[in-house]
Amino acid sequence: MKELLIAIAATVLLVSMPAAAEELLIIANPSTNATAPLSVGEIAAFYLLRTTTWPDGSRVIPVNREAGSDARMSFTASVLQEDNASLTTYWNQMHFMGRMPPVVQQSEQAMLAFIQKVPGSGYINASTTPINVKVLAHVR
Repeated sequence: MKELLIAIAATVLLVSMPAAAEELLIIANPSTNATAPLSVGEIAAFYLLRTTTWPDGSRVIPVNREAGSDARMSFTASVLQEDNASLTTYWNQMHFMGRMPPVVQQSEQAMLAFIQKVPGSGYINASTTPINVKVLAHVR
């Protein structure tokens, strides 16, 4: 009985522990003239539309993963330092100002393909090979 209680307590502790943040690569189109590494603040400014151009004046197109993906949850928590409810409120306010939230891609492969073609900034899991994109930062 004692062993069963210990096993149950250990399981409860493991389940209640927060998941480790996923390491992400912040990526951009290879033609982007942004200088790596970008700070977390600079990355957040792109995604919250506080900064809308690259250093050469070309427009930044921020790209998110789909809501609910591990990558997006990690990005929202570690880079934007927001929760989903706060971010939803923010984007509702921005919508009334005529500003649209970042484009959404449904997979790592879709994110890479999109960023390879447009002057955007996105993020992928660090375990994904960043093919034909510029890595601007590593975040956790």
